[in-house]
Amino acid sequence: MPVTCTPSAVFADLEAIRSRGPFVVSITNYVVANTTANALLALGASPAMTHARKEVAEMTALCQALVINLGTVTDAYVEAIPPAWESAQAHKVPVVLDPVAAGATALRRDLTRTLLRRYIPAIIRGNASEILFCAGEQSTAKGPDSLQQTADAEDAALRLARDKRCTVCVSGEVDFLTDGVRALRLFNGHALMPRVTGLGCTATAVCAAFAAVQPDPFLAACHAMAVMGIAGEMAAEKSAGPGTLQLHFYDCLYAMQAADIAARLRQEVVA
Repeated sequence: MPVTCTPSAVFADLEAIRSRGPFVVSITNYVVANTTANALLALGASPAMTHARKEVAEMTALCQALVINLGTVTDAYVEAIPPAWESAQAHKVPVVLDPVAAGATALRRDLTRTLLRRYIPAIIRGNASEILFCAGEQSTAKGPDSLQQTADAEDAALRLARDKRCTVCVSGEVDFLTDGVRALRLFNGHALMPRVTGLGCTATAVCAAFAAVQPDPFLAACHAMAVMGIAGEMAAEKSAGPGTLQLHFYDCLYAMQAADIAARLRQEVVA
């Protein structure tokens, strides 16, 4: 089934976020909480960061999308995930999983396997090493940083998407997205983006914002990653380095227009 990530469709979802202000709840790591919250606000979404076990189920029942980010694996964070995810299932809230450094330690390996065995996310977004691990293959990483390229994980992403019945996004210099049937490569972004902590995690949160307004998780992820990459390119053109890139990145998310997407979107339909 061919698919096109059209500029008009990307912008329509962006405008839906701006007009509806979807509530996105994140159980995320403390390194990126501020970065991802500001990105969601710049998009037009309404963020909440929580890992309080006593409130996550109630909070999730109120939201339009849930982010599960495994960057912080202390007991409090880990214990909050099941009640949040079960609440999301009960209320038909899409869950976006970010398996940060999934294969790096025994704790992360066990947690990732357990979650993927128990639950079905709408979207899994990770780097090549993380996606390879989730698919049950050998991967190499330096903590949360992948030592493999997107192309190395494309076949694994297809199998993972088919096995888990979800959309998988492998992000990197090239982004590869698939739901096991449809597949797309996106070529937007800039080399400065990995120099800013949390932009991978921000991509996950942006996927959640799009999933809150776009019922097709594959299209939601494609549109989200297109906006991420285009905003990064626009920001880099105004920036002297990583510090100013982050500031301009928020501004570009906030100000992005249909003409920006139409002029910059670069993609290749794989299937």
